[in-house]
Amino acid sequence: MNSFYVLNCRDFASNWLDGFPLGNGKHASMIWGDTKDIISLNHELLWRGVTRDRDTKKVPDGVLNQVRNLINEQDYFKATVIANAWFGGVGGTSGIHNNIDSYQPAGDLNFELDCENASGGRILDLLNGVATITRKRNNGGDVVLTSYVDACRDVVVCRWYSEDSFSGKISFTRPEDNGANEKCKYSPEKILYSCSFTGGIAYKTAAFIKCNGMAEADETGIFIKDATELIITSEIKVLSEKEDFDYPERYSYDYESMKKTHCDTFSCEMQKFDLTVFCEAPDGFLEERLEKMKKGAEDDGLIMLFYNYGKYLYLSSNFIAELPANLQGKWNYDIEPPWQSDYHFNINLQMNYWMAEPMALVDGVKTMLKFIDKCVPHGKKAADDLYGCRGIWLPLSSDMWGRTTPESYGYGVWLGAAPWFAQHYWQRYLYSGDKDFLRNSAYPFIKEVAGFIEDYVVLENGVYEIYPSQSPENKFVGVGSMPIAICKSSAMDVQLVYDALGYAIKSAEILKVDSEDVKIWKEIRDNLPEFKIGKDGRLLEWNEEFEEHEPGHRHFSHLFGVYPSEIFTEEKRPEQFEAAKKSLEFRMANDGGPTGWSRAWMACLFARFGDGEGVYEQISQLVKQYTTASLLDTHPFGTKNPPYVFQIDGNFGAVAAVNEAIAHFKNNKLYILPALPKNWKNGQVSGFKVPGGHTVDFKWENSEITDFNVTIGYEKELTVVYCGRETVFSGSCGEMIEKSI
Repeated sequence: MNSFYVLNCRDFASNWLDGFPLGNGKHASMIWGDTKDIISLNHELLWRGVTRDRDTKKVPDGVLNQVRNLINEQDYFKATVIANAWFGGVGGTSGIHNNIDSYQPAGDLNFELDCENASGGRILDLLNGVATITRKRNNGGDVVLTSYVDACRDVVVCRWYSEDSFSGKISFTRPEDNGANEKCKYSPEKILYSCSFTGGIAYKTAAFIKCNGMAEADETGIFIKDATELIITSEIKVLSEKEDFDYPERYSYDYESMKKTHCDTFSCEMQKFDLTVFCEAPDGFLEERLEKMKKGAEDDGLIMLFYNYGKYLYLSSNFIAELPANLQGKWNYDIEPPWQSDYHFNINLQMNYWMAEPMALVDGVKTMLKFIDKCVPHGKKAADDLYGCRGIWLPLSSDMWGRTTPESYGYGVWLGAAPWFAQHYWQRYLYSGDKDFLRNSAYPFIKEVAGFIEDYVVLENGVYEIYPSQSPENKFVGVGSMPIAICKSSAMDVQLVYDALGYAIKSAEILKVDSEDVKIWKEIRDNLPEFKIGKDGRLLEWNEEFEEHEPGHRHFSHLFGVYPSEIFTEEKRPEQFEAAKKSLEFRMANDGGPTGWSRAWMACLFARFGDGEGVYEQISQLVKQYTTASLLDTHPFGTKNPPYVFQIDGNFGAVAAVNEAIAHFKNNKLYILPALPKNWKNGQVSGFKVPGGHTVDFKWENSEITDFNVTIGYEKELTVVYCGRETVFSGSCGEMIEKSI
């Protein structure tokens, strides 16, 4: 196997966090267990459903103006408290549980061998989406578990095999849940488990048993005796309270042929896009290599493995999904997971999809946008109820039901979520050139965002101010114990509004519609607050040069204009571009980047600044400090000691950072090797997608491009920048052009 695509662990996973994740976007499983094999099951639609009908309430007239008056009086503490009381919702720092629904575990399929503790190891094959656990017995041959979540069918497959016979017990369990009504029935051929949540939804899990030994059942499980092969196929059905479903009496599954189909399908998707840095991969198990990195050793092969793992997790979260990846992708073990394992709209969901367009992983993007579309009807009601505005307002976080109630006191007074998603709609058009998508999906959403902005901004002295406003999730000195400072026209909000109005203007002009609206949008955009620079040369985070309460804060919100936007580039706004560099340096000097996803964002910023060593350092630190034994990204979440909690956005954001270092698009040009780390001297890329619909393939040796070609997209021309030189590729759609750059 290619070592850049294999997680090879010496030890069993004694806890869920260190397990191997498998998935097809709909079903997911985590394979772990030290004394027994545990297959923790998830289904993307399995949310409790207790609060799925929650609704917004009408805020009294005058509250918004009261908050604005307090901001103008510079009474920021009182403005922050009152704004959060009316617009922030419950949860957050209120001491009250919020109403966001929780993503739920389906339960654990367990198999415990009748033997003393066995030694062994485990392998996760990223190319094929297959996990293998080997248990070496003192008396008898190895027992090998091979497991995958079928890329073509909604089923989780586990096969235990040995050349010598083995015996053991199968059982099904779920963490204790006082709000669940559960039934589990065992027979020699299957496990039937049903669960309903009080006031919520219901689901059923079936596990079908096939073995060449004896199988006997009682009320505690199924006992396997003298088998050399055991196959269990599991599936989950999520139901509403009005539905029911009966599983068939028997389940037919041809293991070898279906596994081959799965592997062929999954590996094909994994290899559609390829970015490889040619480097040595040191021998040794993953645990050993991680330990050596923590002690200062370089391991570029491990970084490449981490990159491919991010791509693997993306496919496993999105392949045949109906919902986008949440805070934990599609994997969760807790009845009450951190942040409900929900959808966070103030960077986390967006970061999950930063990698997607350049890598042609567009099915996941479409799923994410479909989910945002689901939020629109309630988001329009929220805009009116909360702020008295037309258009759409989206909250800081939500769940699968697409409800848009504010649920995060202290954090939730923010208009920026919907404008941020407007960027993803616009990029989907830029990469595809699909005018039907622009007309029927992207522009309707973007227009709703622009409509809210029209009503929300306040014209003062010729400037369209945005307030109440905040900079997620930071504050300045003077707002007491509140975690966020409410202010006027934070840098991020100005940048988000500037971009969103730009998308609305461009979309309307392409579609030749809404010329009068375009005039209004241009008027607002051209008269937004300026992008301010402080006395020390840093880009300001707020409208004034306030003192930061937390100078090393994990969010780099005011640097949105560098990445994922391109408002600030060395060509367009060189002064702000340099000021943003100084802001990042300041954050770093104050111990910035204290989470995995924060390190990933920092690496993306370094790539845009052309700093390859900065990219390399941040990804290295992410791997060393913020990953589990199976390379899952982590977040502290109130604890000072590793392994913290799993949060998948750092895995995905790191992939985007590597992509940005190798090639990125800004100023309407493609920049090649703009931030190549010195260690990555040789490599190749195939299938790199570019706005305009172009596809780029190239190789480099000794840090210099040797081969380069462009397959022309729906636009007829692409400008490529390499080492300061510009080369124009022009031709007809589908034409492949190869020349030196």
